[in-house]
Amino acid sequence: MKAILSDAVDWYVRLHDSHVDVATHAAWQAWHGADPRHAAAWARLEQLQGRLDNAPSGAARTLASARRDRRHAVKALALLLGVGVVGWQGYRVSPWSADYATRIGERRQLTLADGTRLDLNTDSRVDIRYDASQRLIHLRRGEILVETAKDPRPLSVRTGEGEVLALGTRFSVRQGAGVSQVAVAAHAVQVRPSGTSQVVRIDSGYGLQFSADAVGPLLPLAPGAQAWAQGMLVSVDWRLGDVVEALARYRPGYLGCAREVAGLRLSGAFNLDDTDIALASLEDALPVRARRLTRYWVRLEPVEVG
Repeated sequence: MKAILSDAVDWYVRLHDSHVDVATHAAWQAWHGADPRHAAAWARLEQLQGRLDNAPSGAARTLASARRDRRHAVKALALLLGVGVVGWQGYRVSPWSADYATRIGERRQLTLADGTRLDLNTDSRVDIRYDASQRLIHLRRGEILVETAKDPRPLSVRTGEGEVLALGTRFSVRQGAGVSQVAVAAHAVQVRPSGTSQVVRIDSGYGLQFSADAVGPLLPLAPGAQAWAQGMLVSVDWRLGDVVEALARYRPGYLGCAREVAGLRLSGAFNLDDTDIALASLEDALPVRARRLTRYWVRLEPVEVG
């Protein structure tokens, strides 16, 4: 297995080279699919990279350094997968740990081993479990957008309430409190709640929410439902209170709205990468002002007259 892990590191170096070409990707796919042990080694490598990416600053050198020093990367890989595993177990038991994660206000885009593209929304955590028979993305928190790559193995997203099976598609899944939300932008998915034998198909342009024992109605997607992947929040005749609630997901601390203005309606597109700009846009569009006690406590209130 050590030799296979070494080969996996070599492929990692080549695939992350700035001059990588289509032929290299094709050769890597051939290597990856030639032996289940290759796929297992690659999955371990990706999981390790995810843990390193999310470790505290300075805790470890990421495998991205392999581009400059392959020998160091091989030694680091051996240490972290072998001698250093005790230390990593201590890190992994943290409720904040995951293979890949984002902080509040952060978004992240990944390309997985099979070529699937994965976007993580704000404050999200996922674990990746690929093996010879399946491709499993475990959404532990937050929201993801998945654009599947062609692969004979089924791809599914597991949440606290069940699983979403991709049928060659682009779709998003959000983990809420006791409920999961699914929105399909292309092709279709099948939803399988964990507490029932029910299976529901969702086609492009529709979405629903489900709990462990019930599936809600199919509903057309709202305009811009997945615009967060481009850093935008799109609202069409939304209540101000709902806009503020959505923006609060991207801002640490408290962001709220006074009851007197929560029912005001508006349409617009708001910048999720800078919520201060979004709040300024709300102040320009409506008779509200942002009251700030600190940068971590902001409340929209009515504009005082006189």
